Amino acid sequence: MNRSPLSAGLMFALVAAASFGVSGALIKPLLEGGWSPAAAVTVRALTGGLILAPFAVIALRGRWGSVWLGRWRILGMATVGVAGTQLFYFAAVQRIPVGTAILIEYMAPLLLVAVAWAMTRRRPAVVVLAGSVAAFAGLLLIVSPSGSGALDPLGIASAVTAMVCCAGYFVIAARPSAGLPPVALASAGLLIAPVLLALAGLLGMVPFTASVDEVTLLGRATPWWVPMLVVGVVSTAVAYATSITAGGMLGSRLASFVGLLEVAAAGLWAWMLLGESLTMLQLFGGGLILVGIGFVHSDRSVPVAPVGEKTPAFGPSR
Repeated sequence: MNRSPLSAGLMFALVAAASFGVSGALIKPLLEGGWSPAAAVTVRALTGGLILAPFAVIALRGRWGSVWLGRWRILGMATVGVAGTQLFYFAAVQRIPVGTAILIEYMAPLLLVAVAWAMTRRRPAVVVLAGSVAAFAGLLLIVSPSGSGALDPLGIASAVTAMVCCAGYFVIAARPSAGLPPVALASAGLLIAPVLLALAGLLGMVPFTASVDEVTLLGRATPWWVPMLVVGVVSTAVAYATSITAGGMLGSRLASFVGLLEVAAAGLWAWMLLGESLTMLQLFGGGLILVGIGFVHSDRSVPVAPVGEKTPAFGPSR
């Protein structure tokens, strides 16, 4: 195994986890200030897609045929990976704590392990199962001790739907690239998703409201566009581009488990930006997630694939 791509892939995955993790803490003030989840995701995705567009054009180098060949992958990324995941996640954040919403959403890798096991009827490697148990225990420790209030059923349902969409995101990101650069997939998906969300709003399928009033961030009144711009740049453009790149370098299984660190990152960001509680048990839970990643990383049944090659979403042990 070539250690250089592995190290680079792990770095991309860590950057993605930290970047995704800050989104809930920054979007929550906007939701509390009158923004609907659909409107927030629309502006966020549009901002991220526009920022990535020049980089996508450069990466394509005139190979526009790869965009057409990857059209179904792009559409899947837009509808499931971007619009679906983020819309239902922010809908959950509106009703339940950030940490709880992201806990449920990021059980997606465990869902994929279970689905692969059920479909193939072949047990995953023991280290993968051990890593899954350790990661799940870490997720529970991060969220359950927080005592952040009652859990709203609609919030839980939204988070579960976000989990299913997140699982779809990992599967789509692991598909063969057909020459489509990761940044182009990210940009195209982020630019199409706002169109779908805006159409859903116009048809009255989802609430679509926004406000230009100031929001409260870090204890002070802040223009609405400040948190939105940070989310668009950091938690959208950077996060999606690095996450998809990591999937190509690490394979979808390892990349998705490293992505579980988003849970720990979300807790840290919520603690720093929103003043939500953070306990020693939650920190220990973050350590357990690292242990789980280490177990999954130690499995050699699914090798790391070069960028652009197909990697199984969660391959059974061979």
